[in-house]
Amino acid sequence: MDVFDGNEHEQVVFCQDRATGLKAIIGIYSTALGPALGGTRFYPYESEAAALADVLKLSRGMAYKNAMAGLDLGGGKGVIWGDPERLKSEALLRAYGRFVESLKGRYYTACDVGTYVPDMDMVARETRYATGRSVEHGGAGDSSVLTAWGVFQGMRAAAEHTWGAPSLRGRTVGISGLGKVGKYLAGHLLEDGATVLATDVSEAARTWARTTHPQIELVADTTALITSDIDVYAPCALGGALNDETVPALRAKVVTGGANNQLAHAGIGKLLEDHGILYTPDYVVNAGGVIQVADEIHGFDFARAKLRATGIFETTRRILALAGDEGVPPAIAADRLAERRMADVGRLRSIHLG
Repeated sequence: MDVFDGNEHEQVVFCQDRATGLKAIIGIYSTALGPALGGTRFYPYESEAAALADVLKLSRGMAYKNAMAGLDLGGGKGVIWGDPERLKSEALLRAYGRFVESLKGRYYTACDVGTYVPDMDMVARETRYATGRSVEHGGAGDSSVLTAWGVFQGMRAAAEHTWGAPSLRGRTVGISGLGKVGKYLAGHLLEDGATVLATDVSEAARTWARTTHPQIELVADTTALITSDIDVYAPCALGGALNDETVPALRAKVVTGGANNQLAHAGIGKLLEDHGILYTPDYVVNAGGVIQVADEIHGFDFARAKLRATGIFETTRRILALAGDEGVPPAIAADRLAERRMADVGRLRSIHLG
């Protein structure tokens, strides 16, 4: 999963509306299992090439995530190139909704970095294929709730694999990023009896921690966090957190977090293994959010979605067991299982139904 030139993707669509300033790209990696589902990221990329690289990488990741979550959905992603603080408007979001609608159901969108539930409500005014909407507009609300719950379940499985018990009680967990997912994850960990260290570049996030959970120990930055005496590292901000510099410095024995694309390159999985660090593949443990928004497509039921997200515990267990049996890093074991499901179930579409 190193090269992202678009050659493996089914469809890549460039969208532009000059009047609103919208510049967007929608990438559909695979519809082997069903319509592509993945959020829309609104981000001030340095260039169009950087935006394209991100959407190709993220859409591929969504295909693997949806496959491992057991969903009958393919992988896709949207990116809007620009500063959301400056460009975001009703007209721009509705223009984007019309581009989503033009794909006629091949792609369902949802929230991601820079987009929120009210944004999806606005996008949904122009398309039937927007999820992550508010409860008032027939949606599931904030998908970060079940994303964090799923990460917690994956962390429990990693704890069982490493220390023999599916609990973080008595362990110290370092969370990088107290945003949408990190703040909910912190609550689950504290309730489970863990000690939590955290860092965030946002003063608002740090203030939230001091006010809501004063027992969280805040550290200066990610470097200070990963070199602290922690048992588990939870990257919950942007991708690439695990690289050639951070892994050798990391003191944790387990990495389980909510961020997408945590491995800077494919060789990082082996590097983690060489350093005796157990990594639970990000797209497996952070699938709770996509499980939540996928449930919305058929009429949202929180209890049903949470039960499915709780299954991330067993899925993570299965991946860690396969990795041990086959002598490969967990990231490779997860890829193999996802690819097998996409091939086996996707093949069924060749059976003509008349």
